[in-house]
Amino acid sequence: MNPVEAFIIDLEGNQKEIMLYLHSLLENLNLQSKIRYRIPFYYGKSWVCYLNPKKNDAIEMAFLRGNELSNSQGILSFNGRKQVSGIMLTCVEDIPNELLDEVLQEALLLDETVKYNVRRK
Repeated sequence: MNPVEAFIIDLEGNQKEIMLYLHSLLENLNLQSKIRYRIPFYYGKSWVCYLNPKKNDAIEMAFLRGNELSNSQGILSFNGRKQVSGIMLTCVEDIPNELLDEVLQEALLLDETVKYNVRRK
């Protein structure tokens, strides 16, 4: 069992179910996973997204280059952040699979074709 799977197994209830579902989905897209900042991050050429358990029993799936995504699906929100956007998920049954798949495909295309430039102050 890798560290991300161990992290997920320690969760309870809806969070565990959502995380297992999303982890499987992201691994099927050939993304690698690592624990960074105490949560699972998924990457291809660069970091694509992370899964963040929230206190309200939800999981946020956040895209590190959210400001570069079109969000034509209307499911991503920035919540006061300038770069990272995400979607809050409370149960597997309510996951908008088709819309989420579109966002993931766009994020993967961005990761494959546009080099990520880190801007440091």
